[in-house]
Amino acid sequence: MAQAEAIAHRCMGLTRFQGRTVAITGASGSLGRALLLQLDAAGAQLIALTSSDQPLRLERSNGDPVPLEQVRWSVGQEQALSGVLARVDILLINHGVNCHGERSPDAIERSLEVNALSSWRLLELFAQQDDGKTPREIWINTSEAEIQAALSPLYEISKRLQGQLLSLRSLDLASETFRIRRLVLGPFRSALNPIGLMSADFVAREILRQAHWGLGLVIVTPNPLTYLLMPLATLSRWAYFRVVSSRS
Repeated sequence: MAQAEAIAHRCMGLTRFQGRTVAITGASGSLGRALLLQLDAAGAQLIALTSSDQPLRLERSNGDPVPLEQVRWSVGQEQALSGVLARVDILLINHGVNCHGERSPDAIERSLEVNALSSWRLLELFAQQDDGKTPREIWINTSEAEIQAALSPLYEISKRLQGQLLSLRSLDLASETFRIRRLVLGPFRSALNPIGLMSADFVAREILRQAHWGLGLVIVTPNPLTYLLMPLATLSRWAYFRVVSSRS
C-alpha cells in the first residue's frame, strides 16, 4: 500500500516535495494530520508545530511510523520559532479557532489573535528568512469564510482580516524566491466543523495537487460560487491596495 501511494505521488508529480522541509501549524488537527501524511508520502521532511502537550504519532498505511519533528508553540510566541523556521522550505499556516455564535470581548480577542494576527506575525517572521537565493514558500489557510457566510460572525470577521492582511503584505513580500499561496477551503470534517462535507484526506490531496500545478490561489470546496468569487475578490483587493497604499 505504501508503495502504491508513492507511485501515485510520482504520477501526480508530487516528487517536487522530495527532501524539502515542511512545517505545519495546527498539526494535531484533522487537516494538519492529513497534510503530514500526504507530504510524508511525497518524500518531505516534516516539522509538526502544535500547541498540544501530547506526542503526535502518525502511521503510514503499512504501519510504519511517520518520521517527524514535533515543536510545541503557542499563539503570541511566534518569535520563538525563528530558529526552527530558518530550516524550513515550506511553512503551512493551518491553525485556527472557531468561536461559533459567541460575541463576547474574550471571544473577539481570541478569534482575532489566533486566526489573523498570529498568521500575520508568522508571515512576517518567515519572510525574514528570504535571502533572495533559497526558494521558500508559505501557504496560508484562510477559508472561504473570507467571502461567504460561515454561520460564525467572529470566524468570518477574523478570516476576512487574515485574507486582507495577506493580500496587503503580498504586494511587498512575494518575490521570485518567496512564494505565497492562499488556501481557500470549504467545509471539511474536523473538530471545528464535525459536519463538514469533505474529508480532511481529500482536502489534503487536492491542496498538494493544486500546489504542484503552480497555483497561488488553491481552492477546495463543493461550492461552485467560490471558484468564481474568490479570484475576483483577490484580484480586486490586490488592485485596490496597490493603488491606494505604498511601502513607506
